[in-house]
Amino acid sequence: MNTEDIKKLITDLLTHLHVSVQGIEVSESDGRKRFAVSTPDSHLIIGVKGANLSAFNHLVKKIAMAKGMLREGGKEVAVSTEEHGQTFFVDVNGYQEAALQNVKNVAKVMGDRARSFKTRVELEPMSSYERMIIHAFFQEAKDLTTESVGEGEKRRVVIKYVEPQASL
Repeated sequence: MNTEDIKKLITDLLTHLHVSVQGIEVSESDGRKRFAVSTPDSHLIIGVKGANLSAFNHLVKKIAMAKGMLREGGKEVAVSTEEHGQTFFVDVNGYQEAALQNVKNVAKVMGDRARSFKTRVELEPMSSYERMIIHAFFQEAKDLTTESVGEGEKRRVVIKYVEPQASL
């Protein structure tokens, strides 16, 4: 993946949208490249509940793929337009990192609630990536399991308390 070309693509797209770019830092986050854009116009790119940022990510990936920017060693890198198949993502002023931390915080609080009341707790609908984060968050828990229920935009995670097995 040519990070400099992708940085230029992001800058060019934002410039066409009349969004000023103060800088773009590239780092790793959860095994993916994170292109962190710094801008005073973040509200234009993020939108309501990150909808614009999600669309912007989709657009950047499609253009990068079409222009061959995602090649490594002469081979095309697989990039899904779904959030969980990403090899990279664009973040604006730390919005996605904060949203990810918020999802983990909600998971912890609701997991504690399921444990305290020894019951199941149904979370609000969320994206496939957010659901994946919650499933991974509880993967090692011996007294909690998770499952996704519902369809489409109403798909959500249910955290269930299970009695721990007695050790022999």
